[in-house]
Amino acid sequence: MDKRKPTLLEVNVVDSQATLTFKVDADILDFRGHFSHFPLLPGVTQIDWALHFAIAHLNTPKAFKGMEVIKFQEPILPNAEVTLDLNWDDEKQKLAFKYHSQQADRHVIHSSGKMKLGA
Repeated sequence: MDKRKPTLLEVNVVDSQATLTFKVDADILDFRGHFSHFPLLPGVTQIDWALHFAIAHLNTPKAFKGMEVIKFQEPILPNAEVTLDLNWDDEKQKLAFKYHSQQADRHVIHSSGKMKLGA
């Protein structure tokens, strides 16, 4: 079976917010061919994971209705330890996400955005 999700290290959920820390294992299928000389986690995978974990931990709607304000700033590389912040706004039916990590002495934001969910 091909591995599609990271290894979860820690999950904290408070009301409509979740913080997940995980290892982005080098053997995740999505690294194959993206790119052969410099593998990085595709943006579509980051969006998929944000939705997957929001459904699992915040009980958000499953239906994806579109993206808003998406930014990919720094690549996520194989074996990186990354934190994903999820914030669900039930009234607006919007999920905000942010991938970030600590690299030596600097805090790195990898990507962030908002997606519209609903029936």
